[in-house]
This record gives sequence, structure tokens and C-alpha cells, in this order.
Amino acid sequence: MDRGPSLSPSASFAAKEYSPSFAAAPSRGEESQTPSKQGARSTVSDDSSSSISAEAANCDENSLGPRGSDDEYDDEYDDEYDDDEDDDEEDDYLDEDNRALESGPAIKKKRVEPENPWDEKPKPSLIANMGGDSTPVHDFSKKLGMSKISLDGSVLFPYEGNLPWEPPAQPADFLDGCLQLELPDFDSSAGSHSGNNTVAVKFHAPQESKRFSINIAAPNHNDYNNILFHFNPRHFKKGGQLVINDRNESMWGNDISVPLSTLPLMFGVQSCTLIVQINEEGFDVFVEGQHCARLEHRTILPKGKGPLFLQFPSSDDYGNPENWMVYRVWWGRKRAMADVLDGVAGVNIYSSVHPRKLFVSGLPKLRSEPEVDLRRAELERAFRKYGGASGAVAVSVQKNSTFAFVEVASEGQAELALREMARRYKVNRARRTKHEALMEERAAKEAAEKGMGKEGGVDWD
Repeated sequence: MDRGPSLSPSASFAAKEYSPSFAAAPSRGEESQTPSKQGARSTVSDDSSSSISAEAANCDENSLGPRGSDDEYDDEYDDEYDDDEDDDEEDDYLDEDNRALESGPAIKKKRVEPENPWDEKPKPSLIANMGGDSTPVHDFSKKLGMSKISLDGSVLFPYEGNLPWEPPAQPADFLDGCLQLELPDFDSSAGSHSGNNTVAVKFHAPQESKRFSINIAAPNHNDYNNILFHFNPRHFKKGGQLVINDRNESMWGNDISVPLSTLPLMFGVQSCTLIVQINEEGFDVFVEGQHCARLEHRTILPKGKGPLFLQFPSSDDYGNPENWMVYRVWWGRKRAMADVLDGVAGVNIYSSVHPRKLFVSGLPKLRSEPEVDLRRAELERAFRKYGGASGAVAVSVQKNSTFAFVEVASEGQAELALREMARRYKVNRARRTKHEALMEERAAKEAAEKGMGKEGGVDWD
């Protein structure tokens, strides 16, 4: 079988010598003066084939020696074929280098995994990412110190897991499907420093929501016909209004209205935090930390220590359903957040001066309960002589405060204490709180009903 002319060693060497794979790659400046690879390859191929043909023509079979077996010939042919493949691979490698020089370094693109459309985790803000801290929508900010179980309070809702509360779509009335929570250990005693006073609500109201509300009532609320505090944002009423009010024997009082445009957003945001603090003046309302309004006490608070009740109605008085979602409710004791009262809606400072109470200011700040106890004992000893025959004075001291209240036996004793204690303490008359004024009004009314005058019921001197 004729396999064609075989290549001599000299012909094989000639083919490799003129192969482009052994030539140096031209630089950029030499590209215009260097013939193209395709032209060089065709020239070398023609020269190689001419040289091979010449060698084959000048040599006969005898000069090449015995052919040998077919296997030996196959091995020799395969070796030549492998050399050609090596040459082609070197050419391809040089081509890739030249393309890299012309186009610059290759850039690898990072593969971005597609976002999971079912991932509903809240997206933290840029500031939260910088700080390394973000608050889940269903929880309070860590700065508030309102964890599930803390020294000054606890989470009342949710009961298990993080399932929020939503009112039913078609409630029969405002009690149908409403959320009711007991607020234990509230103390209305003057100067109380141990009872709970702060309720916080984490909620979400969608953009299309028209309104939602909460109520705080005493134990004898009679199906919430008597309400101490009513909080009701109305999204589309007169451009948006926050309405705060009370209710007595099913009759609503004179409301306090605050434009929503002046307050932090409550509708259409991912979540919002409402805080209500109960003090001797009334109910202080904070939305996202901003002091929005105050409802001064219009009804006397329950006497002594006991519970209050928090209600989230399902609808308004006309059966229109509420539309919002309650994530979390916390109840406990926090220091007073109200500071500057200028411009706060509903603040109407009761101008009457208390006849027997003194305001002691400029004291060192208290940071612990033992310090509170020591301050109370110190002021009781200092003002004991103004406590009448029994020597008893009422001292009110709060943690993290620089002031105290001292109530002496009579108005005459208060005047004497102002003159004598001015060298030791910074002492001034204290004004009556709204709650104290209501208590005095009730005492005067009861005395009048019993046929006793004011002078017979209260010892002012």
C-alpha cells in the first residue's frame, strides 16, 4: 500500500526552522513593518513544500534505506503529525498573547445571585449598615431598653413568636376581635417612684389606612365607655390629624388635634414606635421620640396601686374597621421623657401654686436606687421640723433627677421653710399638678355635699 513520500530528517528540520512558532512575537511598534502571520504562514508552507518536493525528487527508495514494517512507518508518520499539532498549539498561544496586548487585561465579572422574591427581611439603611446595627420591624430599638424581660418592664405582646395582631376585616363592633392587655402595677400615688408608667407600641399602618386607635382605661371602664386616654391618627381628615381625647359615660370630651404634617410619619412606613408616659400632669405622647402632645388628666386616676387596661379597637364607633398591625407592646417604668414643653399640643400649665409643697433643685444627680433612698432620708431629716406635731413630711425623689419635692404640714410651715432652708438648699414653691387639682376639687365637692366648708375639710395652717 502506497502511503506517499516519506520526509527526510533534513526536510523535517527545514519545516521546523521556518515555522512561525519559533519566531519572536513582534512588538507594537513593529506591527506595521512585520508581515501578517497568515502571509508568513503561507510563504513558509510554500517554501517547505518546495523543499520537501525537491528532496523527494532527488532521493530514491534505495537511498532512504529499507522501508521496514508497516508499524514502524505508522510510528514515524504519527511523530510527524504530532509535531505539526504542537506547532499549531504554539501559534494559537501567540495569537492569544497578541490579542491580550491589543485589548488590555481581561476582567472577570463576579456572578451575582438573583434576589429571592420571597425574602421579606427588612433592608437596613445605609446608616444602620455603617453602624453595624439594624432594628427588626417587629422589635424596639435597643436604645430604648425595652427587651422581652428587663429590670424595668416586660413585653406584654406578642404572647408566642412574632405574629402581629390585626383587626378583623368586618368586625361587628369595636369590641369584636379587639386586642386587650392588662397594664399591671400602676401607682397613682403622688411622688410614686416604683409603679409602672410607660407603655410602648411598635406598629405598622399601611399607606391606604384611614385610621387606627388605642385606648387606656381604668378597671371600671364599663366596656370602654369610660376612657382615660384615646389616641387616634386619622390619615385623610382635614389633610391628616392626630386626635387625642377622653371619654366619660359614653360621651367624648373636647379633643386635641395635631396636624400629621408636623409629626413623624405614621402611615406608609415600615414600622413606627409610639410611647405614652403617665405622670401627675397627664399622658405624654411620643412618636419616634418626638413629644407630640399631652392630654392633661380629665378624670381622677384609680387610687393607689393597681392595673390599667390597654385596648386596640377593631373599628370606630360607626363600625368602620381599623387598618393597621401591632407588632409589639411593652409596659414598665422609665424616667420622664418630657423636657421642653414649649409648643407641645395640649400643654396648659396649671398656674396655681401648691400651698404646702416645696421644690428643691440643684441637687447632685442620682444614678441608683440606694442613692434615691439616701436622698429621701436626708430631706426627711432636714425638713422634719416643718412636719407639724408628728414631724412627718412627704418627700418625692426620682432616679436620674437633680430635684425633689417636699410636702410639709401647712402653708405656714411652708413659708417658714422657705426662709430658713434657703441657706442650705435652693427651695421654691411647687405648683399643683393637674391630678392634684382634680383631687382637691373632688375633696371640696365631697365636703360641700356633707355640709362642710373648705376650711372645715382641710387644715391650711
